[in-house]
Amino acid sequence: MNFADNSAFSRRALLQRSALGFGSLALTDLMAESSSLTVKPVRIPAKAKRVIFLFMNGGPSHLDTFDYKPELNRRHGQTAEFVNTRTRVAEDRVLLGSPFLFAQHGQSGAWISDLFPNIAKHADDLCFIKSVHTDAAAHGPATLFFHTGATNLVRPSMGAWVTYGLGSENRNLPGFVSICPSELIGGVRNYGSAFLPGVYAGTALGKAERPATEAKFLNLPQGGISSEQRRQFELLRDLNRIQIARETETDLLESTINSFETAFGMQQHAPEIADLARESPTTQSQYGIGEKATDNFGRQCLLARRLSEAGVRFVQVNYTDNTTTPKWDQHSDLKRDHITHAGATDKPIAALLADLKQRGLLDETLVMWGGEFGRTPYSENKNGRDHNPHAATIWMAGGGAKPGFSYGVTDELGFKGVEKKVHVHDLHATLLHLLGLDHEQLTFEYSGRPFRLTDVYGRVVHDIIS
Repeated sequence: MNFADNSAFSRRALLQRSALGFGSLALTDLMAESSSLTVKPVRIPAKAKRVIFLFMNGGPSHLDTFDYKPELNRRHGQTAEFVNTRTRVAEDRVLLGSPFLFAQHGQSGAWISDLFPNIAKHADDLCFIKSVHTDAAAHGPATLFFHTGATNLVRPSMGAWVTYGLGSENRNLPGFVSICPSELIGGVRNYGSAFLPGVYAGTALGKAERPATEAKFLNLPQGGISSEQRRQFELLRDLNRIQIARETETDLLESTINSFETAFGMQQHAPEIADLARESPTTQSQYGIGEKATDNFGRQCLLARRLSEAGVRFVQVNYTDNTTTPKWDQHSDLKRDHITHAGATDKPIAALLADLKQRGLLDETLVMWGGEFGRTPYSENKNGRDHNPHAATIWMAGGGAKPGFSYGVTDELGFKGVEKKVHVHDLHATLLHLLGLDHEQLTFEYSGRPFRLTDVYGRVVHDIIS
């Protein structure tokens, strides 16, 4: 039968009528040359090849982690007037000094609280941005803004834009992976592709409410690809080529085919990447695997290193859960809960930095740590802090970020940035620049207008670039 001449027997009909095990078919040769995930050239010199984004959902307190404010401690218990971040009304509030001790670390003399004794050992690798501000004071909009550059509209995520701009270093793996993401507080939009082709969306490994041991790729059926499946693939490959030749608009079809190509490659190669048992007991121990407090996030961080080393362009590691009160959101019991969450993340993150550096990967891998906003210097419920969109600390390491450096200054109480303020749009512009992408040129036309991650804003913060 000549399928090219038989319009009654369409590709869609064949797929509907046959049980071909599509996820396991070898589509690796199909459209290999035109794959939208192939590596793309950059317009400006790139400092970084890939990103690991450590997202601390809930807004860690900058005042209790990396932005030391001795004046706040001296005025603990006193009142001061602030404009409420939610009501926009000026009111007197009681100041809350940090319950944690700060000390200077490394040759850079970076002030770091005793919450992070292991990260503190890497002070000279870190670039602190202490004047980050955002457009939203609630978790949902602020989280979306951090991830997509928009507070409430459906826009592509950072990882989707990066993969769209650069392609993937390994066509047998997705270009963008989100490890243990939450279904809440932005959900899939935090790693989605929105109106970009679906091939640029993040692949979710695991779920926030499940242990990280379940963050795995699917394996091939036992026995691998059979000769019958190979023949079925060859038939489908020919049908796909015929379909593409017939249609004038093939973006959706090409995206679907690319997705199946990636899925097949993942089934063959990805399971071993996600198999942490391939790492030595010493390495696993360094990440805190096997220890109750650090096992879960340690697995996520080690998986991130393995994925990044294998060529995944953007890896998002989520310290989060599926609750409406995110992990770092301490409106009360700040001391108790920050100790818990810092204890779960400090050792794994320090191990990730050390591991990347030891393998020679840190120079070309941009690691970014942060939450959606900071916290207020005044108390809430006596021993907690409210959301603060006016000031947060983000740090970067590797990938061209200036090591042992601090940029931006908040006021003496840490409520607002007063020098060298950095908006989230600026942060996005700088991240793209480090990857060799011009944030003003990285656009996609949708509904009659060009869109970009930074919308119509953003400036590259050249001072933090080494």
